[in-house]
Amino acid sequence: MSGALFQYPGAVVMTVVGAGAARFLTDNRKWLDGIVAGLSAVGVALVASAAKGLLMKLCNTKVTAIVGTLAAAAAIYWSEPWLYPLLIVLGFIVTNITERKKDCRLTGNDGGVESLGFDMLGGGVLIGAWLVVLAVVLALARTVYKHGDGPLNWFEVFYRIGSIIYGGGQVVLPMLLTDVVQKDENGKELENTWVTEKQFYAGLGAVQAMPGPLFNFSAYLGCIIAKRNGYTFILGAVLAWFGLFSPGVMLMFGVLPFWKRFRTWQIYRRGLPGMNAVGVGLILASVFKMTLDVWRISPFPNASLCIALFAFTAVDELKIFEPIVVICGALLGLLGWGAKLD
Repeated sequence: MSGALFQYPGAVVMTVVGAGAARFLTDNRKWLDGIVAGLSAVGVALVASAAKGLLMKLCNTKVTAIVGTLAAAAAIYWSEPWLYPLLIVLGFIVTNITERKKDCRLTGNDGGVESLGFDMLGGGVLIGAWLVVLAVVLALARTVYKHGDGPLNWFEVFYRIGSIIYGGGQVVLPMLLTDVVQKDENGKELENTWVTEKQFYAGLGAVQAMPGPLFNFSAYLGCIIAKRNGYTFILGAVLAWFGLFSPGVMLMFGVLPFWKRFRTWQIYRRGLPGMNAVGVGLILASVFKMTLDVWRISPFPNASLCIALFAFTAVDELKIFEPIVVICGALLGLLGWGAKLD
């Protein structure tokens, strides 16, 4: 019940927004470009605010700061899907080495909890089901449906990304951007791209004004992908939303039966700071990459950076309610268009 109340309202709203964006954000209206530029700038600023909070909390030692920085640099320079899990494993190894003499034994108790959902057999079956689905969709998308633009290809992208990310919703953004906004070898957006950059960044701003997790962005993207490929928007929203959410849900309930045991392992507890630092580094990388994108596609690049700066201060320091900041960003973008700012 709590999961439904947390996830579904925002997912429904973003589905409606996505259905509209698939049509209206392809219109060549200059005033609309101004609003989109404002929304895009605010969207990146809110991700930057989240990155700052995590950076101060999880990269507060010299080792974790170095691990996070190197992970961010690697993610900025390379964008291969295998890089993310590799960095997480490396972060786990590094802090196991640097903290090898530290006593990380768990003290206290677990509150008397004896059962966490499934038993170990049920948890193992659920983890196995996740792996089987992942293997099947990967194989089909790279053989039978290679170079396709159909529903299975959409589901494969979101399910694959949902299976390999670590560190929060912001980590998923550069991976989604790479897969759904298709470009040629010169970096130019293809005519048949699933989602345009303008649609992507406008949705990023909108989703952060909505209740619920950032993963609801998938419903928005799914609507646009389906509409641009001649399918009903509901199909795209459902496949993208379940594709991104289901791996995490399956793994969470699959791992819970084993959690009471392995949470006490010192090798896990020593490696956790390194894994967390990598997660923060990946979010930091997404901030840098998306800031450059927003600056590049804006009709008034310098003004967009100013809007992003204002939004960051409003949310991070002044603690203004995020939906208000998003609306103000859109209005400032409209003002930038009207004033013909640079």
